[in-house]
Amino acid sequence: MIDTRLYTLLAVVENNSYTKAADQLSLTQPAVTQHIKQLEKELNVRILNRVGKEIKPTNAGNIVIQYARRSIALYNRMKQSIIEEQRHVRRLTVGITHTAESNAVAEVLGRYCTKNPGTTITIISDSINNLYDKLRHYEIDLAVVEGTIQDENINSLLLDTDSIMLVVSNNNPLAKKSMVTINELKKQPLILRRPSSGTRNLFAAHLESKNMSLDDFNVILEVDNIATIKDLIRRDIGVSVLARSACLDELKKGKITVLPIENLSMIREINILYHSDFEHVDILDSIMKEYNKVIKNYAS
Repeated sequence: MIDTRLYTLLAVVENNSYTKAADQLSLTQPAVTQHIKQLEKELNVRILNRVGKEIKPTNAGNIVIQYARRSIALYNRMKQSIIEEQRHVRRLTVGITHTAESNAVAEVLGRYCTKNPGTTITIISDSINNLYDKLRHYEIDLAVVEGTIQDENINSLLLDTDSIMLVVSNNNPLAKKSMVTINELKKQPLILRRPSSGTRNLFAAHLESKNMSLDDFNVILEVDNIATIKDLIRRDIGVSVLARSACLDELKKGKITVLPIENLSMIREINILYHSDFEHVDILDSIMKEYNKVIKNYAS
């Protein structure tokens, strides 16, 4: 059993409030306070400090929180694995970036489940950094991300390579070109992903290597949802810089045009990340095979 005081700690951190944590856990506020004090006494560290209206973990507190999350996630995985063994089923949680959400990955996972009765996959979308964090703490089983992570406990499997390209409507004069120059791009109304986006950060890093910045461009909108960006592009509201893999369906249907940007070769890996103790390694090979089939279908 997991120490209930760890659940209390995480509830306080999540809600930034002892009162809200008490309501969430159906405890009294004094009981919540006592749980935190008991933990601090047992571990001989200060875990939380109040800074104005904020509750801030100390450095030691961050360590306690990190291991609390990991312990609870592992305990839940243990219970789930026992249930799966008894019912002869498999349930996986796969984290994907918003870019991966718009490409073939979700379709691949769905096709895998259809062909393998008894397997259920839960897909969650988040930023790369948050997915890394969830994977480290066993809150997800797999992560499909652009790039990789330097962690000896995390393995990676190359799924594909992807390129970042300019995406324009078919009515945009640039659509008739084989590539676009930086100066031509500067004249276009540009729709970008939010600053937490790996795609945007890769674009910004390549600009920086050419002694340029996003301030040199006519950025009119910042949008997190890739489907919304593609819809705005089709309506000629602006152009964007997106992963080609996020535009496969529209490209096959001839709804948009993608172009390379001169002197900005932005290539990155798409990897499946998983813990070295991941139990269902056989699923990785099946996902790879299914992915290759789906990609060929988009290319045809």
